[in-house]
Amino acid sequence: MSVTSDNRTAGTADDGFSLDAHQATTLGDVGRDYLNRLRGGDMGSLPALLGLLVLFVIFTIAHDRFFTTYNMSNLVVQAASTCVLAMGLVFVLLIGEIDLSAGVTGGACATVTAILMVDHGAPWWLGVLAAIGVGAVIGCAIGMLVALLGIPSFVVSLAFFLALQAVPLKLIGSGGSIRINDEVIRGLSIKNVSVTAGWIAATVIVLGFAALQLWKYRSRSNKGLVHNPFSLVVLQIVAFAGIALGLTYVLSQNRAPNPDLFNISGLPWVAPVVVALLLFWTFVLTRTRFGRHLYAVGGNAEAARRAGINVNRIKITAFMIGSGMAAIAGILSASYSGKVSPGSGGGNELLYAVAAAVIGGTSLFGGRGRAVDGVVGGLVIATIPNGLGLLNQASYINYLVTGGVLLVAAAVDAISRRRRSAAGV
Repeated sequence: MSVTSDNRTAGTADDGFSLDAHQATTLGDVGRDYLNRLRGGDMGSLPALLGLLVLFVIFTIAHDRFFTTYNMSNLVVQAASTCVLAMGLVFVLLIGEIDLSAGVTGGACATVTAILMVDHGAPWWLGVLAAIGVGAVIGCAIGMLVALLGIPSFVVSLAFFLALQAVPLKLIGSGGSIRINDEVIRGLSIKNVSVTAGWIAATVIVLGFAALQLWKYRSRSNKGLVHNPFSLVVLQIVAFAGIALGLTYVLSQNRAPNPDLFNISGLPWVAPVVVALLLFWTFVLTRTRFGRHLYAVGGNAEAARRAGINVNRIKITAFMIGSGMAAIAGILSASYSGKVSPGSGGGNELLYAVAAAVIGGTSLFGGRGRAVDGVVGGLVIATIPNGLGLLNQASYINYLVTGGVLLVAAAVDAISRRRRSAAGV
């Protein structure tokens, strides 16, 4: 079902539900369709990917240590919490809302995890479940105030932003901190998957992706539905396999600064966590009724309501997902720093996550975006301080560059929206 109003479409190319009006039978047809979508303002993550490529080229030329396996591994770890937080915010942005409390929600939930493990001896999995549960409750409260009472999400989330900072301050105390020594939680950032396990996982993922793509092609073809040409399906499988297996090969090499003394190889544990979350939420957005309804509400809430969609429930669930993902991001951030403190989740974490989602291609106006946008944008956000740090640039340069990139992304989003509107999409 596609709900349209005011030249806005609930089912779009970004959501995975829309289909072209005609059957593309060759790679040439697919290429022309893609160019037409670009001209119509449907650029998706392309600007972010091009920006990431430009950053990689500039930093690789400027410093010989940037494009090394050691630094690429560090970049993945540094970007993880931002990517996860941005993925959660994508759900909130899709319905045209904002959650200013996501960063401090993550800090408060990570504090709950740390206290349960350190002070009460709880196992790591119980601490993680408790944090996600607390995050979901916070998101539910925000969502109910927004959906049921009609309070602007900016105001509600700002109030929660202020109030939630009291949680770690009360539980930990001013100036205090709790060390994260659990092998599993801390190991997410400082330990690596074994090389053998990494190859097995990469192979399984590639085979699973290939099976899914072939099943989709056969299913649509048998039902007479619009589908991609078989040559494109094969090309997608080959490209995905090349990227997945290529990264596995690179990160399976010994990247220790002094390889003769010790060995550092394998994918950082945090990477499979991010990939698993990305695959799960991508499935939710593109293959479930909830995902379809989420795009419909973001496209036009009133039209969605008239179509029989429970708009309030969709909005509340979106905020719950955002805050639950914020809890996971807070745990990953604590894993990276090795501690939680009253300032956890504060600072610029939320701003970077919002910037990541927007830079990745999620629209600030609602209705357009994908889970992968948070990951791509998070990598862009993390690449800037990583590269500038190697070049020994002043910290204010980082803020200037990041702000400039976000402004460009917002401008691209606005221009794309104008083109889509003009094209009647």
